[in-house]
Amino acid sequence: MKPVVIIPALNPDEKLIALVRDLKKSDMQVIIVNDGSDQRCASIFETLKSDYQCEICDHAKNLGKGAALKTGIRYAALKYPECSGYVTADADGQHAPEDIFKVACALVKNQTSLILGSRDFHGKNIPFKSKWGNRITSGVFFTSTGQKCSDTQTGLRGIPKKFTEICLSVQGDKFEYEMNLLLEMRRNRIPLVNVPIATIYLENNQSSHFHPVIDSIRIYFNILKYSLSSLFSAVIDLSVFTICVHFVFGSGAAGILAATVAARLMSGGVNFLINKHFVFQSRENHITEARNYFALFCCQMILSWFLVSCLRSMPLNLTIIKILVDTILFFISYQIQNRYIFKKKGVQSKNENFFFKAI
Repeated sequence: MKPVVIIPALNPDEKLIALVRDLKKSDMQVIIVNDGSDQRCASIFETLKSDYQCEICDHAKNLGKGAALKTGIRYAALKYPECSGYVTADADGQHAPEDIFKVACALVKNQTSLILGSRDFHGKNIPFKSKWGNRITSGVFFTSTGQKCSDTQTGLRGIPKKFTEICLSVQGDKFEYEMNLLLEMRRNRIPLVNVPIATIYLENNQSSHFHPVIDSIRIYFNILKYSLSSLFSAVIDLSVFTICVHFVFGSGAAGILAATVAARLMSGGVNFLINKHFVFQSRENHITEARNYFALFCCQMILSWFLVSCLRSMPLNLTIIKILVDTILFFISYQIQNRYIFKKKGVQSKNENFFFKAI
C-alpha cells in the first residue's frame, strides 16, 4: 500500500484545500490533524472531510506540531496497518504536491531509511530566520552526531512504517520534536536519504507558527543538557585539579597526573550518572554502560594529562591550558557517548498495545 500523507494543521487557509486537491489526483490517502484550530477554520476541515475524504484527527486545544505528528502517525498505524509508511508535510503551502509525491516514491524504495525533503538555502529570497536557523541547527546536528544534514528543519519527511515505535517514543510536543526525531534516528543508526525539493516561502514565511527564541531553545535542549552536565562536571574537575596541583601534588608531570586522576575520579562519577539518566535517558544495562564509560573516562583522563603536560611550557596558566584541552575533548566525548556508550540497541519489535494510547 502507498504511504499515508500526514499533515498537522493549525488555523489553515485555502492553501491546504488546494494541496489536498492535488494530492488526491495521485490517489494518496491524507490524514489531517486539526491541532486546536480556531472555530473559523471549521468549514475548511469539513470541506477536506466531505469533498476529499480526508481523515480528520482533532485536538481539543493546541498541543504543538510534535504532538500533532504523533497523533497522525498513531492513527495511521491503526487505520492503515498495510501502508508502507508515512509522509509528513506542512499545511501552509510550503511543500509542493509534486515534492510530496517525490518523497513518497523515495520512501517506497528505501524502507530502511528516513527520507528528508531537502531545500536549497542559497537563494536570495530565503527569509533571514529560516536561512540562519537552518544553518545553526545543521551545525548542532553535525556536532551531536558527526553526520551532515543540509536541512534539519524540513517538515517534509518520509518515515517507513517499521519506525513507528521510534516516532511515538521520541520526546517533544512542539517544533523540537523534529530535531529530536533526527537525533533518535541517528542513535538507532538509521540512514538519512536527502531528496531535493523546491524552496517555497510565501509572504516571507509569515504563516509559520515557529517562535524563533522559545522553539529554538526547545530544539537545542538536548545539546544544552549535555553542555550543562559537562559544565557542572568541569567545575568539579577544575576545582579539584587546581587545588591538587597548587597545594598537594605540585606542578611537575607526576603532580599533574595525580591531580588529573583525583579530579576525574570525583567529576567522572557525577558526569556518568547525569548523562545516563538526564541527558541520554538510557535504559540499557547499567553495568555495561558504566564499564564503557570508565574506558572512555580513562582514555580521556590520560589524554588530558598528556596534552596538558606537553603544553605546560606555554606562557599560560596551567588551568587555562587544561580548559583549552578539555574543550576539545568535550566534543569528542559527546560523539562517543552518544553513538557508542548510551546508544540504543536497535529498533524495538512491534508491540500492538503501544499504539493504543489515547489520541
